[in-house]
Amino acid sequence: MTADQRGPLDTKQHTSAITIHDFHRDDDNNDNDKNHTYAFQGNHEANTSLPETMESCLKMTYRSVGLGLFGATMRFIGMPLEKIALFMNSAQVSSGKGSLAQAVNLTFQKGIFTPYRVVSPTSGLAWFLQYSVMGMVFQSVDKSLSLLFNVPLMPYGSDLMKDPRNDIDSSTHQKSDDNSSTLSSSFKMGSKMMLAPILSGTIESVVANRAEVQRYYGIHKLSQVESQLQHNLVRKLCGPAFIANSSRNAIMSCTSFVVTPILYRNYFPQESKNKSTLFWFGLGVNIFLGNVIAITQQSLWGRALDYSISHEKARNIHYSSVIRQGLNKEGYSAFFTIPKFFSRVLMNAPVQGTLPWFYNEILPVFEPDFIVFCTNLYKIQLKTDENHRNVYRSHDRLSGKGDENDNQGRLNNTSSMSSSSSSSSSSRNGGTSIVQATSAYTPYDHGRTQ
Repeated sequence: MTADQRGPLDTKQHTSAITIHDFHRDDDNNDNDKNHTYAFQGNHEANTSLPETMESCLKMTYRSVGLGLFGATMRFIGMPLEKIALFMNSAQVSSGKGSLAQAVNLTFQKGIFTPYRVVSPTSGLAWFLQYSVMGMVFQSVDKSLSLLFNVPLMPYGSDLMKDPRNDIDSSTHQKSDDNSSTLSSSFKMGSKMMLAPILSGTIESVVANRAEVQRYYGIHKLSQVESQLQHNLVRKLCGPAFIANSSRNAIMSCTSFVVTPILYRNYFPQESKNKSTLFWFGLGVNIFLGNVIAITQQSLWGRALDYSISHEKARNIHYSSVIRQGLNKEGYSAFFTIPKFFSRVLMNAPVQGTLPWFYNEILPVFEPDFIVFCTNLYKIQLKTDENHRNVYRSHDRLSGKGDENDNQGRLNNTSSMSSSSSSSSSSRNGGTSIVQATSAYTPYDHGRTQ
């Protein structure tokens, strides 16, 4: 039988041959796709380390929660010292001789546990949030400003023990900056060193100032003051004397997270660097630098609160009037005296002075274990998700949905390929496309036609 005598019947055979061939080809492609999918899943399961963004967030959370627990515990233990310092830096105690004895008598006037009676669950939460938020905000601001200004992060942990001369040598080998770029980098670094503690201290005061005022006034007295002042929601959330409180917190945040680590890393003798010297260095910087400045803001805060309730009805605070009255009455002693400084150190140094040591030496010890724990949880979650996907695949396979979808896809592919081949051949050769297509496949049917 010649090619011209076969006609439409052999065209069907040609079509079926194409279909069977395409089925086999599709099966091979599906097998390859499955192998590729399984290989991808295997690589995905093998790569179970934490994503960089997640790991960074977990480290920030770990450090912040650690600071919060440490700060809240130390503040509760040192509550009597805090009350003594509050009275010493208020208008209730004169700045003359015996001022410390007056503050002690006011602190324990109703018994030895009097200082703890003003501590409420709100105070405990505020202490925790004060130090955790301070740590979280400072880390976030430090990281954001470092990316914005293209400058290094503040040193942390083992970085404090590194020799700063290595940084100078590496930067010299990498590039030689001109004077303008050096000044620009110094300006950016200085701006970050100022902005980070200011933002950190302000947000810390948003969290903690109202609770501090509550411990100073007492729970019921603060409620009376707030009802008389009739502040809006924002001012009520921040609490009275917010500006003085945020200024003090910014100074102490700068002392703990900027001044102490930079001075210790860059200027402390390299051969003497260890955990012990970092502890005492941080304590010394806190006592003789940070608190010397912060005591003036602490006194301003206490006098501002006294100014607000000095009349029968509570009044809004005007800092210019508070400063003027203090200077007229007691001179510079209204804001700084040795007893005031001493009481402030007793209250602040146990927690704030040891904060750089705890942050840079204690927290890094357990940080790798915490990350490993979170990584294991992440692996378990990935495995659980993969098991769920396998269950869904098995369910679809048993119900026949998977096979129906595969067959439907193959039929659609076959029909589209057949129609496309027919249209392309007809467009090229007019009405002779069927004859040419049949003759092209003559070897497949040669045995049957003979």
